[in-house]
Amino acid sequence: MNAIPPKKLFIRTYGCQMNVYDSERMSEALTGAGYEAVDTPDDADLVLLNTCHIREKAAEKVYSELGRIRKLADEKAERGGTMRVGVTGCVAQAEGEEIVRRQPLVDLVVGPQAYHRLPSMLDALDAGKGAQVVTDFPTEDKFEALPRRARRALPSAFLSVQEGCDKFCAFCVVPYTRGAEFSRPVAQVLAEARRLAETGVREVTLLGQNVNAYHGEGEGGTCSLADLIRQVAGVEGIDRIRYTTSHPNDMDDDLIAAHAELPELMPYLHLPVQSGSDRILKAMNRKHTADSYLRLIERIRAVRPDIAMSGDFIVGFPGETDADFEATLALIDAIGYAQAFSFKYSPRPGTPAATSEQVPEPVKEDRLATLNDRLRVHQVRFQEACIGRVMPVLFEKTGREPGQLVGRSPYLQPVHVYAPETALQQIVPVRIDAGFPNSLSGTVIGAMSPEHA
Repeated sequence: MNAIPPKKLFIRTYGCQMNVYDSERMSEALTGAGYEAVDTPDDADLVLLNTCHIREKAAEKVYSELGRIRKLADEKAERGGTMRVGVTGCVAQAEGEEIVRRQPLVDLVVGPQAYHRLPSMLDALDAGKGAQVVTDFPTEDKFEALPRRARRALPSAFLSVQEGCDKFCAFCVVPYTRGAEFSRPVAQVLAEARRLAETGVREVTLLGQNVNAYHGEGEGGTCSLADLIRQVAGVEGIDRIRYTTSHPNDMDDDLIAAHAELPELMPYLHLPVQSGSDRILKAMNRKHTADSYLRLIERIRAVRPDIAMSGDFIVGFPGETDADFEATLALIDAIGYAQAFSFKYSPRPGTPAATSEQVPEPVKEDRLATLNDRLRVHQVRFQEACIGRVMPVLFEKTGREPGQLVGRSPYLQPVHVYAPETALQQIVPVRIDAGFPNSLSGTVIGAMSPEHA
């Protein structure tokens, strides 16, 4: 008896690392429902757009992409096949039934808290029950409902530990699309970390919309993120730990101390500040000041002098003046970021700042260009400071050139090295020979051990 061939699943992921993690978990859930992931939507049986609501005109970009998918679906129908289409993630949560109304092609709309229901939603489609829309916040634990993590090709993986946010920054939709803060129990996180280690993962990045607000239940009571990191560091096979994204107000002394205590905790911290102007920070409802942020960085660097800082910046927030923008540039110079992400402010419907008087678009564009130039100066300076250092590099994949491998430094930089493929998934000392704006290159130091040779 011939086995039924698997159906083809294509997932297009937009936005943050949390969405990358969610896409992986959706793929794993649908593998059990008879699907296998493919790299193109052209002949897929199921196409999912895992959306993000952070960027400008996010919903309109989804509808534009659905128009392109519709052409592929029509072509498949002409060949006698069927292509199902779903929208997941934050735009799905925000738009809900409106997506199906505007684009009847869509069969599935599922918010980020309910994607574990995808297999049952597909069953409902098979039963002729019409388009399925689930954007509530289910009472069941989606993480418990999901299957075991699949074996990974890479030695690094995301591990979601916290979702949602209670901060209600004036520019942000996360509290509305991801809901209130929720932390997974410690035992559940550790079980997933062990399963990842069993599949060959050596580095985990603990994820959360506000990850350092983690407060999961553990033995004896509630655990902080620092407590959780210490326990993940004890999982055999996990050699590196990162976490993102954090809020300055939740960076407590215990978490700072963990950076000094734990060699597994990498010396790289993404800590968004958004602006260097206290007036704008207050308007953003950030509840910290530029000075309190600077003092926090000083405390972190006091215990971990080699830490590399990363951040987020928004330019052109409503009411931002030239003086406010200059304060942001001054903060950048004071911190010296190794990496950063920058955005023009764009209104998000339903957020407090959306109805405020907007900064003219040409002013936003000029400020963003100036900001990026300043950030680039510090990034290049950090890259060049790495030249001559020996760093442990975790090799993840082959490079574009024959015999080339690509790995990650402790500071998350891509590092290109010529080395045998047996070094893949290994941590190897590399002397950094050259620094580029977005990567490094180097040479493996010493003879390769039997493990690597």
